[in-house]
Amino acid sequence: MRSDCPISCTLDVLGDKWSLLIMRDLLFFEINSFGEFLLSDEKIARTILADRLEDLVENGFIVKEVSPVNKSKFLYYPTQKGVDLVPLLLQLADWSEKYQTAVVNPKMEVAAFKNSKGKAMQQLRMRIRN
Repeated sequence: MRSDCPISCTLDVLGDKWSLLIMRDLLFFEINSFGEFLLSDEKIARTILADRLEDLVENGFIVKEVSPVNKSKFLYYPTQKGVDLVPLLLQLADWSEKYQTAVVNPKMEVAAFKNSKGKAMQQLRMRIRN
């Protein structure tokens, strides 16, 4: 940790775009396997994905479990700490929609969290793994 500033401390564990995009995919789009993350529009490299998933597990944002269907496959699930990132991610999306309007095309799944009166969050909380 370089500083005792809360923003700096957060950026120490979430300060790269890949970690936030992985959390976006996991939380909003229910993507939870290595192969599914590789298919995201941003085209993350395999080595970076493996590194960021490991960091997110080590920092308690997600857990890694063996798939009940395919024992050679791992699945990733949010923890409560990970779910608590939803408001931050929604604020980033709102800011982008406000100031990056020429580029931004918000997806339905993100809008569902804004407009669901808690229903999307309730469904997400049911997917939490401790």
